[in-house]
Amino acid sequence: MTTADAGSWQAEEDEEQPRGPVGKAFRLSAADSLSLGNALCGFLAVCVLASSAIRSLQEGDGFRPAPSYFATAVVLLLIGATCDLFDGLVARRFRASAMGAELDNLADVISFGFAPAFMIVIWGGFTQDIPFPAVLVAAGAVLLAGVVRLARFACVKTKSGDFMGLPIPMGAMTVISIVLLFEPSFPALLGVLGVAWLMVSRIEYPKPKGQLAAVVLGWIMVNVAFLAFWVAWPEGGDLPIKIGASMQIALVAAIPLRVLFYKREQRKEAGRIGD
Repeated sequence: MTTADAGSWQAEEDEEQPRGPVGKAFRLSAADSLSLGNALCGFLAVCVLASSAIRSLQEGDGFRPAPSYFATAVVLLLIGATCDLFDGLVARRFRASAMGAELDNLADVISFGFAPAFMIVIWGGFTQDIPFPAVLVAAGAVLLAGVVRLARFACVKTKSGDFMGLPIPMGAMTVISIVLLFEPSFPALLGVLGVAWLMVSRIEYPKPKGQLAAVVLGWIMVNVAFLAFWVAWPEGGDLPIKIGASMQIALVAAIPLRVLFYKREQRKEAGRIGD
């Protein structure tokens, strides 16, 4: 080995050495605990849905998703969304660890990427109305769109400070709303694909701040209450959850339309000034 080779090898070894305060990288903050709680809720939601399918198949009666299992899974995901909403607030108020952002993104992939995708498989994978490959395409689109959305969020910052593309928690809740409202069908799968497209689109969504953050938290709490009522009394709880799911879909659809109208008005105004 020449001296140059040894120097090159040593340089590569130095690049692989960890940088920064290594000791602090292993310390979890309060915000990290919320991120881990978010990831755990996503995992438990998948377990609930899987146990529903396993038990039905073991009994040999065929599988049809029970509303109570779906309600429990959605409650867990809403709790995860609450943890996701607060972890950033806690990190800014107290202290953020060196790996806080990475933990947050990894937890979001589990709760708002993989869990909704798995829910689509359970929802549409045991019916003869639509082919299973079509269900897998929709589920895979949700997962991949969520991964791309989180990666882009870590790399790209908008000038306005708003989100570019539908935030993954809101996208997951919209996918869940479609699952709760509709039977498995091609139009419903197209709606799921539309949500996946919104997550990777360049449409800017306002970031929850101040009163808007309080409204988002209130919306989550109301939906948790509706779902808890649905779990306890399935016969009387359909209407509230359908209303909540419809409002979620309407909200996600209304924001892009509002942005399009706003941009059209800006173009018209620019044209008038140019004339």
